[in-house]
Amino acid sequence: MLLIAGLGNPGPKYENHRHNVGFMAADAIARRHSFSPWSRKFQGLIAEGRIGAEKALLIKPQTFMNLSGQSVGEAMRFHKLSPSDLIVLYDELDLAPGKVRVKTGGGAGGHNGIRSIDAHCGKDYRRVRIGIGHPGVKEMVTHHVLGDFAKADREWLEPLLEAIADNADKLVAGDDNGFMNKVSLAVRGPDTAASEPKPEKPAPKGQSHIRQARPKTPKVEIPEGGPMAAMLRKLLGGKD
Repeated sequence: MLLIAGLGNPGPKYENHRHNVGFMAADAIARRHSFSPWSRKFQGLIAEGRIGAEKALLIKPQTFMNLSGQSVGEAMRFHKLSPSDLIVLYDELDLAPGKVRVKTGGGAGGHNGIRSIDAHCGKDYRRVRIGIGHPGVKEMVTHHVLGDFAKADREWLEPLLEAIADNADKLVAGDDNGFMNKVSLAVRGPDTAASEPKPEKPAPKGQSHIRQARPKTPKVEIPEGGPMAAMLRKLLGGKD
């Protein structure tokens, strides 16, 4: 069995925050794969189901972000799971909005939820980092992370969450590159299509795409007699 943890803060006050994109991804997976209704256990909300042939337990810790490891660690100990059985979905400042990267192990990168899970569960689990972008200045980070997604963000956020859910089978099967490729294509698709040049309509048979102005040979009036008439007939191939 796999344990898939989506990170966020509990309560309606936080539900649309960028920091809660892990919760959003967990909800999308639960809907797409017809998991059980959410119930309370392990200091969190859990839902059970299958993704492909793999049994999975989704968990959304209700301990607040900074203590996420308490909830996730409790679930892991109960089910006798190792770090290799754990997948964590969370927000990443250092990735552009809509980008997704998967890695195993590594540092917390300043993310307090990941720091807590590292402390309670070990570090060798898979991390699905969901880009929310950086505001550009350090002083704006807290406001950015704990702020709601903008309406314009929905253009990439909704396709992203759907793609994560649709391709979760690749994630649980260990095909991290396949998962990232599918998610990337789903999010970039409309922009890519818009930027591709449209094929030109074929030119009618016997015509070129480029109209060339071909000058017509001017009609020259040749005088009937005199030295000039003889010279012009000779130049233009006329008969004397």
